[in-house]
Amino acid sequence: MRTDFLTGTVKGPGELPHEYLFITKDNKRTRIGEFVYYQAKDGDETRQIIGTIKGRKLIRNLPDAFLSDPNTPPALVSSLIGFDADGCEIYEITVETIGFFDTTVKDFNNPRIPPNPGDACFLASSETLSEMLSPKRAEELGSAHIGSLLTRKKGEVPVVLSVKDVVSTHLAILASTGSGKSYTAGVLIEEMMRPFNGAAVLIVDPHGEYHTMSSIMGNAQFASEKSSYKPEVRIFTPDKIKVRFSTLTEADIKYLLPEGTSDKMLHFLSLAFRSLNEKLRVERRQDYAYAYHDLRDEVSNQKYTSEGKSDGGNVSSIEGLLWRLDSRFDREGGIFSAQDHIPLKDLFAPGQCTIFQLSDIEQHEQQVIVGTLLRRVNKARMLTVRGESAPNTENYLPYPVFTLLEEAHRFAPAGTSVVSTNILKQILSEGRKFGVGIGLITQRPGKLDQDVLSQCMTQIIMRIVNPIDQQTVAQSVEGAGRAMLAELPALTKGQAIISGVGINTPVMCRIRPRLTKHGGETFDAPDEWQKWHSSESKDKRDQDNAPYLKPSSDKKLEKIGNIRI
Repeated sequence: MRTDFLTGTVKGPGELPHEYLFITKDNKRTRIGEFVYYQAKDGDETRQIIGTIKGRKLIRNLPDAFLSDPNTPPALVSSLIGFDADGCEIYEITVETIGFFDTTVKDFNNPRIPPNPGDACFLASSETLSEMLSPKRAEELGSAHIGSLLTRKKGEVPVVLSVKDVVSTHLAILASTGSGKSYTAGVLIEEMMRPFNGAAVLIVDPHGEYHTMSSIMGNAQFASEKSSYKPEVRIFTPDKIKVRFSTLTEADIKYLLPEGTSDKMLHFLSLAFRSLNEKLRVERRQDYAYAYHDLRDEVSNQKYTSEGKSDGGNVSSIEGLLWRLDSRFDREGGIFSAQDHIPLKDLFAPGQCTIFQLSDIEQHEQQVIVGTLLRRVNKARMLTVRGESAPNTENYLPYPVFTLLEEAHRFAPAGTSVVSTNILKQILSEGRKFGVGIGLITQRPGKLDQDVLSQCMTQIIMRIVNPIDQQTVAQSVEGAGRAMLAELPALTKGQAIISGVGINTPVMCRIRPRLTKHGGETFDAPDEWQKWHSSESKDKRDQDNAPYLKPSSDKKLEKIGNIRI
């Protein structure tokens, strides 16, 4: 049974056209982010015009003299003079109108009918909000149950995202360190791997935090008896990551060269690339996977004139370029390979979560790896959607995919362009047409390219205290109101503002508990130190060190320099 609560009386319009004010004595239910409504006639229909509380102001209170002595309750002072202090406080509440919920389109529609002064204002019931706020119901096809409405009891009003909209129009998870952004990302991935989604997901994991997602396998909550669905988790550690050299662009290779590479060296590299591509074109071998040494030979040939004589003026620059190329690409067992790279069908499959662990890989290489991978994925989806890629070929990817980038500011930093930035911008602007979804996670929104951030149309924003990051979010996130964003510093761990196309209207959300273990927990340093000093730990260390201790029959101490051993 619905229990809509009468909470106040409309005073009149607010400062902005879509705002109004109401007066109330209720201080408990009129919190920022809460939902209220008034009733209005729209043709023959009586509508509930929903709004969200964005501001509140105390307009009447007990005199200051009543409050001056902390040892004397104000109610006692009031009673002595015959004044009833109960309900003395009066609040003016500012509401931002959203509109009525149109059940035919399952979204809000603002009829532009303002309330009249004196109209009753009601607190929307939890049943009403459960039907209106989320575009999906929990465990429904294409749903992602993220948590519950923060202004209500835990679990009372579920917050459920539309996975279709999250994937097709991209996602940003923004939060300060320790606010729960990786935890929230884990919740989203759990939902995407459950039977009612069965998504194809890749996580780019620079810190090795997501390995605990492997517990999805064998967990009954992620399986389906009806369809025999069982999700799979694959983890690629740095030693298993390979990038075929021929998938690198000229820009990639230049980016990987060390500082101090001269413009003249880069010129010779460009000439070598042009020469190699011309050979492949003439021989009609555009798909030929050329190796590093093919490019190296082209660079080396630049030392000679057309008559085959050594061009002394260029030798030193070319030799310097070759040394720089060899130091990066001529490594035994390195990431860049002549023939090998991970096939897309091994990285992406419906019902598979792939974790790309990039820890222990240098940052420039991380950026090139991600840029190369995204180019391959985007090309394969474009060719497949257009019918230009045959089944069982390298560029055949017959299903939408979603890639989640942890530490996204590494791959699209503000103020400077790295090799992964341009392909990210391309996918964010065009990926919807080809089923390539991107999720960005960062603790420093101010360090993320603003064009990239602004194209993520669903946002999960958690506690942010840095003023620059707050300003960046306010400028780049259009869905959430300024009043709600002002709450960012006050959010605690596990609380978030969710806005954008994945939800019907911005909400303040309490993130639900994980079904799998979180891999990004902060170490408890004092606890770890105490474990180190325990007798069990000492005994274990003695056992571990025993094979390395050399017994000596000579009791004399030897001296090395000033150190006695």
